[in-house]
Formats: sequence, structure tokens, C-alpha cells
Amino acid sequence: MTPPTKAVVEFDAFEPQHHADPYPSYARVREATPACPLLLGDVPVTVFTRYEECAAVLQSPDWGHGYAAGISPFREQGALIPGSFVRMDPPDHTRFRALVNKAFTPRTVAALTPLVERVVDELLDTALEQARSTGRLDVINDLAVPLALAMIGGRVLGVPEADRPVLREWELAIARGTDPDELLPPEAVVARGLAARECAGYFQRLVARRRTDPADDLLSELIRVEERGDTLTEPELVGICLLLLVAGMETSINLVGNAVLALLRHPEQQALLRARPELMASTIDEALRYDAPTQFTIRVALTDTEVAGHSFARGDGVVVVTASAGRDGAVYADPDRFDITRFHGPRPARRHLGFSLGLHFCVGAPLARVEADAAIGGLLRRVPGLALTQEVLPEYLPSLIHRGLRALPVVVDG
Repeated sequence: MTPPTKAVVEFDAFEPQHHADPYPSYARVREATPACPLLLGDVPVTVFTRYEECAAVLQSPDWGHGYAAGISPFREQGALIPGSFVRMDPPDHTRFRALVNKAFTPRTVAALTPLVERVVDELLDTALEQARSTGRLDVINDLAVPLALAMIGGRVLGVPEADRPVLREWELAIARGTDPDELLPPEAVVARGLAARECAGYFQRLVARRRTDPADDLLSELIRVEERGDTLTEPELVGICLLLLVAGMETSINLVGNAVLALLRHPEQQALLRARPELMASTIDEALRYDAPTQFTIRVALTDTEVAGHSFARGDGVVVVTASAGRDGAVYADPDRFDITRFHGPRPARRHLGFSLGLHFCVGAPLARVEADAAIGGLLRRVPGLALTQEVLPEYLPSLIHRGLRALPVVVDG
């Protein structure tokens, strides 16, 4: 790897003092250099924070994960989830993606919309009944989490309602463990391993049950799905279950939480959305750009290549900070402004990277949009006086890759 030009500032966004708001740290690096050196533990990597370089890496076949080829400088996490294709490269990724896509067709997701809306209404019924005495509602734990459990845990994976609470415990530990190992404390690595083993054991039993007793869920559809005579093995199905649980839960929960928080902090935008509900799709896109549920991803050079004028040898690692790309002023006018009209109309702003780009574009993006649309729309429709509580600042979960709130208490008696 040709070392990037020495940066004017050090990349320090992963330090604890920036956890609540990493965006000023991203901006300092983004404005100083297109490629910044970083040492992850003892692993030298390069950080990309600008849109052009981030998009180029995500879309280029020269970049992947490199685990199967044995060239990744990052510690292997995939062994814990053997069937997960999120960190696979072609041809394995191509095969898995084709099979899973058949269970996430536009028709399938569209058919789920009435169910999502019904679940949101039921959750809000319960939460607002409780709020009669407290005047409060927790957007994360009263709405976003149980909605994701019902849709990903129940409708997609077919997990019985009684078993779903433990899914959240496993999912949080595994999601925390998707940060590079070099950034994790030892106890998080241990918790990830325990959760992955327990969760995998659970899904092994559930897959075996669904083979003999199919249900109206996407797991049963995955078991039946075929592409050119190919099918998914049991370890592969278990791995995909874990992937869908973590990626599906975290993306949808954090998208709802981050979007609602932005609307609460920008009351003029909340008022605009209430007045113009047709802006909901643009609002979701703006939330994905402005405060992305997934902050970064890692990639490995699969061949000698060049980005931003810097040469990379096969096996060199990079950190692609897609959340920083969303605040790039070279692409988005007034990038630190939350503007729900930004992606509306015939000529919207350039595509954001909130769901990634290229081969690893989020397979569950359509379902995450449906959930966010129903949750945010239902909340605004049924809570006219929505406002933040004043006692404490929102607290974020410890993950660096996944940006999500531990809770989001709001006042509902305004």
C-alpha cells in the first residue's frame, strides 16, 4: 500500500468522546484528505470519508472481503456465522444473494405492508394507553424494537412470539461484535461468541422444525427456494437467519430511532412532514443520509488497484465511512442541514449510501423502508404533540458500525 498523503488531522471518530456525535470528527478528516491512515490495533488501514472514494470502493469489483482467499488483514468473524453472505465475495456471494433475493421480492415485501401497519397500530395502542399515566412513550422500546421483532423475528424468521425477547438479547451482542475485533473490548468478543452459539443452536432447531412443518414465513420460503437446482444447506440457512436477525433488526430499529430524533430536533421539518405526508419517502432517505444506521464498512483489495491517487496492493484493508460520505459538501448542498425535501421530486440529490451500494446493497432495504414509513407515519398521526423529554440526552448503544439509541423517550401529552 502506498501510504496516503499525511493527513492534517488524525482520524479519531472511533474514540469515546466522539461516540454521541462523530460527524464533526468525520468532517475534519474529510476536509483534510481523501485518504487517511489509521492503525486498528496492529492493522494498518486506510480510511475513506468522502463520497467519491466511498462509492467507488463499494461499486468496484477490485474490492471485497478477502476471507475466502485468506488475504484479509481483519480478524475473521465469519466463522461464527458460516452461512452469512454479508462478508462473502463472488462467486459464493452471488449464489447466496440470488437465493435470498427470491424470498425478498418486491411483491413479497409489498404484501407485508398491511401487516406492518397493523402491528404499528397495535403497538401504539398499548404504548399510548400506558402513556395516559406517564405522559411518555419510548420510541425505541415501545415501537421500533417490538415492530422489528414482530416482522424480522416473527414474519421473516417464523420465531414464536414467546421466544422473541431473547432474540433481542442475542442480536444486540452479535451486532456489537460486528465492529472490527481491533475496536472491541474483550468482554464484547466473549459475549458475541456466546450469543452466536446460542442463537445458531436455536435456529438449527427452528430450521429442522420448518422442514417438516412449514409456516407462512420467509424462513419456510427460503427452505423451499431454488435457483438452477441449488438449495440452501442447514448451516447456510442458520447463517442467513443470524444475518437477517442482526442486519434486519439493527437497520430498521436504528432507522426509525434516528429519523424520529432528527424530526424532534428539527420541529419545522416535523411540521412540514405532518402537512405534507407525501414527503415520507424523502424523509426516510434524508434520515439515511443525515444520521445513517450503519456508519461504516470494511473492504479488502482483491487485486492491486488505485483509489484517490493512492495505490493499494492485494490484501490491503480500508474503512469506508459511508456516514461521512452522506455529509460530503461536494455532493450535498448544506450537508449538515436536515432537509426532508432533499430527495423529493424528479431530480433529487445524489443517491445516499445509507443502504450501501454495489454487490452488498442491503437486501432488506425495502422491508426497512416499509417499517420506517409505518412507524414514523403512525407516530406522527397519533401523537400530535410529539416532543423530546428534557431530562437526559439520548444515549447511544456502544456499537461503532451500528448507530442506534438505547432509548428515545418522548412527551406525548403536548
